[in-house]
Amino acid sequence: MNKPQEKTHYRKAFNSPYLSSADIVEPTVLTIARVTLEGDKSKKSKEQFNTAYFAEKEIRAGETLKPMILNATNSRTMAGLCGSKFIDDWQNTPVTVFVDANVRFGRDTVEGLRIAQDHPRIQKRELTPDNEKSWNRAIEVYKQNGNLEVVKNKMAISSANEKKLIAEAV
Repeated sequence: MNKPQEKTHYRKAFNSPYLSSADIVEPTVLTIARVTLEGDKSKKSKEQFNTAYFAEKEIRAGETLKPMILNATNSRTMAGLCGSKFIDDWQNTPVTVFVDANVRFGRDTVEGLRIAQDHPRIQKRELTPDNEKSWNRAIEVYKQNGNLEVVKNKMAISSANEKKLIAEAV
């Protein structure tokens, strides 16, 4: 039997312009680039929606990441995560998007997207000499700044590799 991420959800056939439960196969960390109040792109209504656009361009390799409508529940979650009720303040926020199988929609219970109520723990990539491009960039940063704080904000580095990098930079 195929893994869930290899199977095709029946809702893929409806080709929505928005992210849906058909697109999310497991909790996914995304970064909200901006949220705008805009008209319904599906043209099913004339309503305005809080629409989140993401910094990431693909949900999976070769699959474009669509914007996500933030319903009232997800908008309240964003306000709590960001400490602001203003959508203009929600930019650059990392979130975990997941599928909740028990969302009420009118009289029905359906699958719906939810934003987790806590900030995701973002795993930093490990900086090692094996990744020559990143390693050499880190050496240049150390030469310019005399420290690795900028590098450590973006990548994890072991103390042994930190010592090795500094030695190579001198």
